[in-house]
Amino acid sequence: MSFLQELFAFIRARRKFWLIPILAVMLVLGGLLIVTKGSALAPFIYTLF
Repeated sequence: MSFLQELFAFIRARRKFWLIPILAVMLVLGGLLIVTKGSALAPFIYTLF
């Protein structure tokens, strides 16, 4: 958790608010890969990458 606190403190201090959407997309795509790992949808998701 301290990593996330430091990351958000960095974003606030340096005014790097453009990083937030990039991090959000990375989290969503990572979560999608983890959730569909054993699913029948996995071959279709992996073709996106």
